[in-house]
Amino acid sequence: MALVGRRDGRNFGYGRQLSYAGPQALKDLFGGGHYGTVKAHSDRWQAFVRWCRSEDGPGFNDARQIDRQTLRDYAEYLRHHVEQGELAITTAQNQLSSVNRTMAALRGDQYVKVPNPSKALGMRRTSVRRSVPQGQDREHVKRVVEVLCANQQPRAAAITQLARATGMRLREAILADLPRLKREAEQYGKINIQDGTKGGRSGASAPRWIRADDHIREALRFAELVSPDGSRNLLAQSEIYVDLQQKIVRPARDLLHQYNLKGFHELRAAYACERYEQITHHPAPINGGHCFHFDPHLDQQARKLISYELGHGRIDVVSAYIGGRA
Repeated sequence: MALVGRRDGRNFGYGRQLSYAGPQALKDLFGGGHYGTVKAHSDRWQAFVRWCRSEDGPGFNDARQIDRQTLRDYAEYLRHHVEQGELAITTAQNQLSSVNRTMAALRGDQYVKVPNPSKALGMRRTSVRRSVPQGQDREHVKRVVEVLCANQQPRAAAITQLARATGMRLREAILADLPRLKREAEQYGKINIQDGTKGGRSGASAPRWIRADDHIREALRFAELVSPDGSRNLLAQSEIYVDLQQKIVRPARDLLHQYNLKGFHELRAAYACERYEQITHHPAPINGGHCFHFDPHLDQQARKLISYELGHGRIDVVSAYIGGRA
């Protein structure tokens, strides 16, 4: 539904539902193009809408009710989750930036926004990791998996194994096409991560092949074993992604915290550190390695490959996983 006439009426003329209005306004703003960007902003907008409707939120379903104080309250909500280790700083800042962009698309002006997401959160995003990733010890991860299974959380256990073995993001692990990946591992000795990827990076134009070792094969075998009947991934046919996040992922995070694992994203960093050592035969910088000083070209090549395997477009992002070059 495109905007008709002036921006009057509920949700500035974009319909009755806040969840529907935001994506429609973004599609208009980007002229029907930039699919990946629109999808990323829309997904983050839906998170904002869920907060609005929750007990923590203001209960709004009309963008005309949203003012600067509403956005400051949302920033405070995000900051709390960052402080609890449930949300990365970068993710929180991206959430606020997308709400800013969507509000501008709805309103047609910049009047209601968070002027500086970083300042609003009271934090600076860092591009270089300063702490050793948790979950590098496979025995530690194995114990976490056993605890999750013992607590009737087999799908969370499967996500944990996939994240550690492949470096997948949470969404990628949940939506992974398990039969396809298992077939690729058997036929090619490698798998192509394509489902649930960020920013529309999927398909033949964005291949993301990683070598399939025994850890990956075991993770895929277990994930397929606990996958709901009739499903190719970890979602049941009657579920949507948000359902699984609320029913499975959130309770699992509490257990992860009890066993010294801040979250699933730490397992992605653990994978990156392991790959760096496999490629260079030096520990990752965050683990005390100094490959850059001995062979800067090899360090650069390792970062380039790890960036590709993690599904990032820039090499410098890898420093957030394995540490800098100092």
